[in-house]
Amino acid sequence: MASIQNFFIKLFLKVVVDKKRQVGMPVVVTRKSLEKLSGMAKLPKGVTYKKIEFDGIAAEWSIPDNLKNPGVILYLHGGGYVAGSIRTHRGTTGRLAIASKTKCLSVEYSLAPEKPFPAGLDDAIKAYHWLLKQGFDNKKIVISGDSAGGGLAVATMVRLRDENAPQPIAGVLMSPWLDLECTGESSVTLADADPMVVPEALREMGLMYASKDKIRSPLVSPLYADLKGLPPMFIQASSSEVLYDDTTRFEKKLKEAGVEVEVEYWKKMVHVWQAYAPILPEAMKAINKIGIYIEKKTK
Repeated sequence: MASIQNFFIKLFLKVVVDKKRQVGMPVVVTRKSLEKLSGMAKLPKGVTYKKIEFDGIAAEWSIPDNLKNPGVILYLHGGGYVAGSIRTHRGTTGRLAIASKTKCLSVEYSLAPEKPFPAGLDDAIKAYHWLLKQGFDNKKIVISGDSAGGGLAVATMVRLRDENAPQPIAGVLMSPWLDLECTGESSVTLADADPMVVPEALREMGLMYASKDKIRSPLVSPLYADLKGLPPMFIQASSSEVLYDDTTRFEKKLKEAGVEVEVEYWKKMVHVWQAYAPILPEAMKAINKIGIYIEKKTK
């Protein structure tokens, strides 16, 4: 049974999120809305944040006081490829770092429409190679992301494989957006029930990120990629969110490609519910499970 806190979070989102206004919403408004929403969350104690820059890319380390593992989490934030930042996801990266006892590097990758595909992907690739240059063992690097960041994480792993680069040890995805056309059945059946995500607004963001003729490119919508040879993956998604079928279809393709995958489907949760920690008990539980997985892979 879902917690009472989950009920109130859904109620809160129904009040503050105007789903009708999302379609056609200017990017600047989308960005401010995400910044405002994320600003309500408290940062975790027991973690130090350190801003850095490399190859013209801003990034930030989340270093937990309980640091134990020699590995690193390369984190790619969500926001529909048009919004989100290091700042909006600082609470999540900090909690992931604490839960896994591992450093987390959050990257300020390029956003559309100013810098469309493949700019954001190029930045993610640069960040990964920068980590290798710093001496991090690829077998101790986990690439993680939520929503659009989850899709970008998969695209990064696909491109690394295609370029014969050393692969990370694993990928960790939270409510990943893997099909920018939103063709899954859940985009229709769960559209009214999802208090936060509007499929048509997502499609608009997708077309800001990539042109119509590229929208099904494997590096844009990883659901259409050849997944053979990719690292193991751990995925958490809600069976109540619009993007539910992105994960169900992706899981099937991963298994058909022989990729090791562990998927958790949580009931009655909102999109990227992990971001609502520590208010939401299910969020803390989910993050702790991710932490155990990452710790196991990187120690």
